[in-house]
Amino acid sequence: MPKAVWNNQVIAESDSTEMVEGNHYFPKESVKEQFLRPSDTHSTCPWKGEASYYTLEVNGETNPDAAWYYPAPKDAAANIKDHVAFWRGVTVSE
Repeated sequence: MPKAVWNNQVIAESDSTEMVEGNHYFPKESVKEQFLRPSDTHSTCPWKGEASYYTLEVNGETNPDAAWYYPAPKDAAANIKDHVAFWRGVTVSE
């Protein structure tokens, strides 16, 4: 089962992730929201739409913008609505 780990803490775990461009997108309900802090960062993908970010906070340490999601993805990426992906040192393993 895919899981996302940072700072020795499981952040997300699910057997129903969506794979897009080599990234596991975890269903929002499988992500431990107590580790997520909203970020003001946004980026744009031509086919997925505008991404929003979360900063991770675990055991007093932060990892800025280490998680992203598409609150209103374009039709081509509708399968990742309400899903969260990770990078910047977050280990995602199966």
